[in-house]
Amino acid sequence: MTHIPVTSEGQIVVTPFAPALGAEVRGIDLADGLDEQSYQAIRQALLRYQVLFFKEQTEIAAETHVEIGRMFGDLHMHPAAPQMSGHPEIFVIHAHKDSKVANGEFWHSDVSCDEEPPLGTMLQLHILPEVGGDTLFANMYAAYEALSEPFREMLSGLTALHESEHVYRGRYSDRGVEDHGKTYPQAVHPVIRTHPETGRKAVYVNRTFTTRINELSEPESKAILECLFDHCEHVDFQIRYRWERYDVAFWDNRCAMHRAIWDYWPAERQGRRVTIKGDRPS
Repeated sequence: MTHIPVTSEGQIVVTPFAPALGAEVRGIDLADGLDEQSYQAIRQALLRYQVLFFKEQTEIAAETHVEIGRMFGDLHMHPAAPQMSGHPEIFVIHAHKDSKVANGEFWHSDVSCDEEPPLGTMLQLHILPEVGGDTLFANMYAAYEALSEPFREMLSGLTALHESEHVYRGRYSDRGVEDHGKTYPQAVHPVIRTHPETGRKAVYVNRTFTTRINELSEPESKAILECLFDHCEHVDFQIRYRWERYDVAFWDNRCAMHRAIWDYWPAERQGRRVTIKGDRPS
């Protein structure tokens, strides 16, 4: 992991956030939408840095947020969360004093339980607590590269089960979601996936959704998963982002994990996100 110099694409200036991953983006207000040149610059920056933080933003209208997301691909519909009225593609992130849960409290890659997990997620926050509410991100390329060669070889042929019943059942009942009789997704993915655009290998298990390595006995699976969870969550692969109002974060779920810290109760945190469909991990 090396420090990458500041780069500029037209009006857009991309500055590395930390050696582990991430970059800040200035010189563009997403509320105005994206032209083709800006889209191309942002897509290349996302592939390079894994998570982008757009600074000095204004509030993005819901329809504009959806339009921007669709430039990167078809939009993903969350299997459990309530949909925004009039804009079902938007997932409203909201935690307050009466919430029983907050989104993303544990390390995860968004909806990795889907057969075709999301490519990326674009979140803007509109209401922030005075302190707290940071988000952690972790580099899964770096997690893979830090493994010993014998361990990499063993993991390369293994697959893991990603489940969501234990995560989503009843999770949004306080927001009016009745899920009696609903079936939540599960999928089998490689433990080590190859990014479809960069060709780089990344660890693809997470503490929230991954429940079993299929080719191992139950005790072996539990031991290896705990080892991988602890490894992937190591501070060397992480950054911690402190939000400012109207910041936008855009992260690549194929090679990065994240965790939202719920340390601000009873304060409020609210925003909107769109999520872009991905493909089947390989």
